[in-house]
Amino acid sequence: MKVVVLGAGVIGVTSAWYLAQAGHEVTVIDRQTGPALETSFANAGEVSPGYSSPWAAPGIPLKAIKWMFQRHAPLVLQPRFDMQRASWMLQMLKNCTSTAYAVNKSRMVRVAEYSRDCLKDLRAETGIRYDERMQGTLQVFRSEKQIAAVAKDIEVLQADGVPFEVLDRAGCVRAEPGLAQSQELIAGGLRLPGDETGDCFKFTNALAAMAQAAGVTFKWGVSIDAIEAEGGRVSGVKTSAGRITADRYVLAMGSYSPFLVRHLGIKLPIYPLKGYSLTIPIENADIAPVSTVMDETYKVAITRLGDRIRVGGLAEIAGFDTSLNARRRATLALSVNDLFGGAGNTDKAQFWSGLRPMTPDGTPIIGATPLANLFLNCGHGTLGWTMAAGSGRVLADLMSGRRPEIEHEDLGYIRYTQKMAPRLAGHGAPVQA
Repeated sequence: MKVVVLGAGVIGVTSAWYLAQAGHEVTVIDRQTGPALETSFANAGEVSPGYSSPWAAPGIPLKAIKWMFQRHAPLVLQPRFDMQRASWMLQMLKNCTSTAYAVNKSRMVRVAEYSRDCLKDLRAETGIRYDERMQGTLQVFRSEKQIAAVAKDIEVLQADGVPFEVLDRAGCVRAEPGLAQSQELIAGGLRLPGDETGDCFKFTNALAAMAQAAGVTFKWGVSIDAIEAEGGRVSGVKTSAGRITADRYVLAMGSYSPFLVRHLGIKLPIYPLKGYSLTIPIENADIAPVSTVMDETYKVAITRLGDRIRVGGLAEIAGFDTSLNARRRATLALSVNDLFGGAGNTDKAQFWSGLRPMTPDGTPIIGATPLANLFLNCGHGTLGWTMAAGSGRVLADLMSGRRPEIEHEDLGYIRYTQKMAPRLAGHGAPVQA
């Protein structure tokens, strides 16, 4: 079967890999000159299933109002209006309940845990290298209030069987010795020993090279102008290199995915959340992080990637603007200098921004569409790297007529067209309400 994958970020490339491994003839199209040159380029570097949480959570609307008046706010709403953003924000607000949060987090953890397992298998089978580490993730709390608020997350971790450790200040320093110099700022922490780290850009490029060696064709520098359909099926894709046809098509274009299917009657509730990162050369390895430390106060992840520190996070609702904001850089620098001051010089850091394709419930959209031969793998938000391998594997199984190894019905586009009631415990199949 001939398959065209639209998009060559980490989601598109992992989709292409697993589809090729399933025996399909795969072509990947991207407007860039190589893999992972947009959102996948310089993300936070964490593969953290246990910390897979929706931004839509109880208390977020009130917090968002307070953040409007803070210099170093983790979430910023730029003062502009468009209908797409207004609709997306309304849907997000509807998910800011305890019940919705528990359901959405459980879905996300399910995908992320499976994805981490798929990544382990892929690493063992291929020997792929990407500055990977398997030393867990530590979420650092600066106040007792933050420690108390994590209780709802711990309930979901327990329900999903995810190993975790609740640590006091001394325990945080034992897990991350570099925190010894800043321990007076730390009230406690939550550690997930099963989490991993790695450079998403290096991974995506290495996997693309292996996919090409396995027969996948990559068309670089080709803009995707329109998806054409007739008779309930995609008939072709209009591109700058001409019209391209296949038996089946995969849309994996992140924040830009909704624009390509809106005229087909498919309304994807995906909106870009702008994120930022600093990449800092390590100057003192003895006080640098050994894995990922998540600073709960600023919603910033600080990750060791080989001889570099990646500091990533924040969320700015600013449409498709990718300009660099000096105030966001200051927030990232403040967090890493607070916790790991002296490990690297933030003045020498590479500053970057990218657009995370966020759904209002936080869960990606994986699977079929109303068009018989069009499939989706998009909307992963801040967790594209964490969920990439598992999402690609689930999609390839579905397109190959195999039942995925995890429940998948509540991950599809159908959840936005029919009211569904997914079960929390045991990941049972959802029922239509």
